[in-house]
Amino acid sequence: MKKFMITMLLLALFGANTALLAQNQNNERLGLPGDNLNLYAVMKLFQESETLEGFERSLNDPNSKINNLDLNGDRRVDYIRVIDNVDGDTHTIILQVAINNRENQDVAVFTVQRNRDGKVFIQLIGDQDLYGRDYIIEPLYNDGDSGQTPNPGYTGNNNNYDNQNITYIRTSPFEIAGWPVVRFIYMPNYVTWHSSWYYGSYPSYWRPWRPFYWDYYYGYHYYRYTDYYGHFHRATYNRYEHWNDNYYIGHRAYSPVVRSRIDQGNFRTTYSKPGQRQKGEAAFIKTHPDQVTRRPDPANGKVNIQRPAVNPAPDRRPTGISNQNRRSTDNVNSTNSARPVTTPQTGRDAGTQRQTTPSRVNNKSDERPNNNQNVSTPRRDPPAVTTRTEPKQPDQQKASSPRPSRESASGRQSTQSRRSTEKARKEATVKKSENEKKTETPPPTQRR
Repeated sequence: MKKFMITMLLLALFGANTALLAQNQNNERLGLPGDNLNLYAVMKLFQESETLEGFERSLNDPNSKINNLDLNGDRRVDYIRVIDNVDGDTHTIILQVAINNRENQDVAVFTVQRNRDGKVFIQLIGDQDLYGRDYIIEPLYNDGDSGQTPNPGYTGNNNNYDNQNITYIRTSPFEIAGWPVVRFIYMPNYVTWHSSWYYGSYPSYWRPWRPFYWDYYYGYHYYRYTDYYGHFHRATYNRYEHWNDNYYIGHRAYSPVVRSRIDQGNFRTTYSKPGQRQKGEAAFIKTHPDQVTRRPDPANGKVNIQRPAVNPAPDRRPTGISNQNRRSTDNVNSTNSARPVTTPQTGRDAGTQRQTTPSRVNNKSDERPNNNQNVSTPRRDPPAVTTRTEPKQPDQQKASSPRPSRESASGRQSTQSRRSTEKARKEATVKKSENEKKTETPPPTQRR
């Protein structure tokens, strides 16, 4: 009975932890097509971009995995184009998808406003068909710049996300004015950006790909949520006073095809693979191992610190050479060591080439230091070679005798020449004496 109670308690704890993780995951799910375009990631990318053209290209980059929208249902990710509408010091930057030849669908809109004192306020508003009403993302402003009554006990919507502590980093409108892309659109010579691409006509560098399931998409961005929530949050109101007049009524584009697919529930199939979340996390860890910091453990609810694996330094020695015979290998390859080489060097006669034998190489490689010997010990200089060598046995002389020098070779040549000269002299003397004997002996008389 006791074991049964313990088992039931463990199962209850595990179920509670699993339900908590599922609740956190469901809180990120809107149940609308906008789930496949994370506006926190879009705002972060906008902050890091330098131009609107570069922002558009990075937004549609398959490696960033930010755009996962398929609004027309062709099983291909849609291309998002960027359109800037300027009204004085206010920029309304629209993110739009061409559904077909006749219909366009706005996805989200940046509103960038600059005041007379140089302050810049920015918000990212998701389209109500894709994100619902009043889905607004903005930076975490300082209490004095937020436009709301400061609350000393307020630290954000939530200071803990999935058992991960969030460090909030607030900013000011003057810092936002320093964003590269914000400086770009307020330059005096800025030309209003309007993407020239349309349905069926896209840049040459872009190729559509199959969209991921939402759980894979969510798992890939999971480790970045603490960074997203540390810099941005959900706003409660729209800062742009002329939002309805200058955008919603006159410029907003919406597609009946997208509205019909939402009503029919065609977008719900993206939530049909909950097991894809682990694959998304694994893909992010493989691509960005240095950005993985924390991960919750569903078994105990604690946070496990994930550190990127540190690969050991590669062994730069050739294959098959150990630490023990590294010294002998270096000596074999050395041109100034006791082992001679066969290639003649400049300034030497061909007759003075160094001789090598296989047995000499084997004898040299067998010389190994002990295990305690330092591999980096400096090499010993070879013994000086003299012209006079002690006589040795033939076999031993081949294995250990030093290479004869040029002086010894020339000495042997001179000795041989002297011997041949003396031999020639003796032969000449013998021939001379024989000739003299022949001349002294009278020839025999002839008989008559």
